[in-house]
Amino acid sequence: MAGHTIPHFQNDGGHAVIEIGVKEFMCTGASVPFDHPHIFIDLGDDNEKVCSYCSTLFRYNPSLKATETNPPGCVFHVKAA
Repeated sequence: MAGHTIPHFQNDGGHAVIEIGVKEFMCTGASVPFDHPHIFIDLGDDNEKVCSYCSTLFRYNPSLKATETNPPGCVFHVKAA
């Protein structure tokens, strides 16, 4: 899928639950250098799923955009080398 990017989310704040506006995404755990392997998570028909690495519970919230989280600030931004 050219030009399509998968949103990445991180949990530097140690939140128990992060609401997101997408059902397919990558969890990074925390910001570099404290991240875990970036894993793809697909909620499928479910509305929530736990990351197998960091145990963050991600919950789908259809009122959020792909670039929004609740609590705010959990979108992972790749920094250029």
